[in-house]
Amino acid sequence: MPKVSVLIITYNQKNFIRQAIDSALAQQTTFPIEILVGDDFSKDGTRDIIQEYERQHPGLVRGILHPRNMGKNGGINFLETLKLAQGEYYALMDGDDYFTDPLKLQKQADLLDAHPDYSMVFHNALITYEDGSPSHVLNGPDTKPFFTIEDLIGEDEIWFMATSSTMYRNSIKEYPAWFSESVSGDIPRLILKAKMGKIGYIPDVMSVYRKNKNGASFSDKYDDAVFLQNRIDMYSNINRELNYQYDDLLKKNIARYYRMMMGSHQYSTNYLSKLGLATKYYSLAKPTWSDFKKIVFEHLTPLSLQRAYGTVAIGLHRMLNN
Repeated sequence: MPKVSVLIITYNQKNFIRQAIDSALAQQTTFPIEILVGDDFSKDGTRDIIQEYERQHPGLVRGILHPRNMGKNGGINFLETLKLAQGEYYALMDGDDYFTDPLKLQKQADLLDAHPDYSMVFHNALITYEDGSPSHVLNGPDTKPFFTIEDLIGEDEIWFMATSSTMYRNSIKEYPAWFSESVSGDIPRLILKAKMGKIGYIPDVMSVYRKNKNGASFSDKYDDAVFLQNRIDMYSNINRELNYQYDDLLKKNIARYYRMMMGSHQYSTNYLSKLGLATKYYSLAKPTWSDFKKIVFEHLTPLSLQRAYGTVAIGLHRMLNN
């Protein structure tokens, strides 16, 4: 039986999938592993490459080839692939990322073995960009040796754990129904694991998180009301999952999405609907009056009135300064 299952979750990533699988095959461990490549009905040749690796490495590499696209930005692909994982632990990686340290799996498994109170472990990672932006390391030298659920609950997104850096205890036998509805699998998965124990950290840079147009993060559309509503539902479900223990913080997080929704293309000129969103934002975020006035001006005041106000304000400024 494998001790660690490597889960590679992919869709239309033929240019990257070889490097991902090769980096898993290059791992040096004192225990057996398995490599499960979950493909979400790719149409670009990714499947052919996965099947090639299956033939070359029988019993070690296994393609989980779904008969259709499972949806939810790869979330269902992950769940269906995880069901087949036999390892005590599983390491997760998107099909466009890759491991850079051949001892990554060994180091992480050793840490989980040594700390039974840890539910998972992550390490530092290098972020690279398809558009040529400078690459950089994700976490600084002051990053803590472990994290608790309190570190994951806040007004902003969780952004210090790259998917390719994570290893989990394979201890959740059935994920809650709401999990599969979220298009952001990482956030609810991390919250659910943090409920079960601490999250350990290894400062070594041992993988690459590649930001490219085919990556999962590029499906995040902060100008789209449907995406933003999915985030609102996700954090509402997390709030309920945690028995409203962090209600104030999570309400502020939810409020951010109502504010962003006012600027979405679906609501750009629908002032009556935006008034309802502004009311929800105000009730959840409890903003200062000056902040709320800014929202009223930016989102509830027609553009023609904004321009007229700007013209009058400029005129008054000139008069007072002449």
